[in-house]
Amino acid sequence: MQLNGKTLINMIPLAAKQVVRSRMRALLTAAGIAMGMFVFAAVETLRSAVARATTLGAEDTTLVVYRENRYCPAASRLPLHYEDEIRRVPGVREVIPIQIVVNNCGASLDVITFRGVPPRQLLRYAPEIRIVRGSLEDWMRADDGALIGEQFAKRRGLAPGDVFQAAGVRVRISGILSSPNPQDNSVAYVHLPFLQQASGRGLGEVTQFNVRVEDPSELLAVADAIDARFRSAPEPTKTTPEKAFFAQAASDLVELSDYSKWIGYGAVVAVLGLIGNAVLLAVRGRVREVAIVQTLGYSSGAVAWLVLLEGILLGLAGGAAGAGAAWIFFEAGRFTFGNEGQIISLTADPRLLADCLGIALGLGAAAAAAPAWIAARTPIVASLRS
Repeated sequence: MQLNGKTLINMIPLAAKQVVRSRMRALLTAAGIAMGMFVFAAVETLRSAVARATTLGAEDTTLVVYRENRYCPAASRLPLHYEDEIRRVPGVREVIPIQIVVNNCGASLDVITFRGVPPRQLLRYAPEIRIVRGSLEDWMRADDGALIGEQFAKRRGLAPGDVFQAAGVRVRISGILSSPNPQDNSVAYVHLPFLQQASGRGLGEVTQFNVRVEDPSELLAVADAIDARFRSAPEPTKTTPEKAFFAQAASDLVELSDYSKWIGYGAVVAVLGLIGNAVLLAVRGRVREVAIVQTLGYSSGAVAWLVLLEGILLGLAGGAAGAGAAWIFFEAGRFTFGNEGQIISLTADPRLLADCLGIALGLGAAAAAAPAWIAARTPIVASLRS
């Protein structure tokens, strides 16, 4: 049998039958591949989420003005009247004062963050925010109302009208928002005076100011100008791009995600060895059958392709199961990873899961290459005598 496009495709059912001949072995091998690809997908989801949250892009226009030498929201206190001073800095487009209250200032998988803002300034500062459920007008009227991000709402099972309490703050859900900014989707926005009183802070103090600049290329120059304006003030400031601020505040998370890549690489190597071992054992158990197939007219290339297909099908089955399990895990869990009030949402990325499937398929082919070469190169007579 000579190989061409049609015969390559026609041999797929035969390869599938060879795989399921030993169902228990195939099932255990696919389960091992699925577990390895699940670990790889989980690690890469964490790394990609951290990279999105901390890598400064050319289009970024947001600055965070924080109290100098302070890192936890509870320790940063800035006078509210700084807002007017910041607005006068050339290059500043919009400013919003924010009071932050969190249930846990350290690293945690379940951080709840309240952001107190002047109600009429929220959409002026962030016009990209959309109210997907509930009412913005209701939030504007209710002193204890909260607009929560859709990620936060799904994780906690909250809906408009529900009452929610955390970190000593009790609010009623007025609406659910959606934003292209992942941070907005994982927090609860409340009225600034309400949160200042609920947290015991004075009405004239906030945790930070978020600033948007006119020109992204002037981001660092505007930051320096803001800090220079308050350098001799009683409460000096430290202004950084939002993503750099997150990278600084969550440096432990960044190091952890960087280290975790080795766990992902280890899972990939384990999958490679698992497929290779399974295919090699299958080929050694069918030495005479391979010789008979060759006597029926199958070329060495056809025999090699048949073995390669077995590895590819095993990789494809295990990879699909692992990627699917990772998708369900992250969609059902709605996990967040936070530190010092900054939040990373761990969401399933369809492109990443598709990549996992492609990697599993490639690993199947690579792992089966050596058994395929052995099967194709073994002389027919030697195989029949074995």
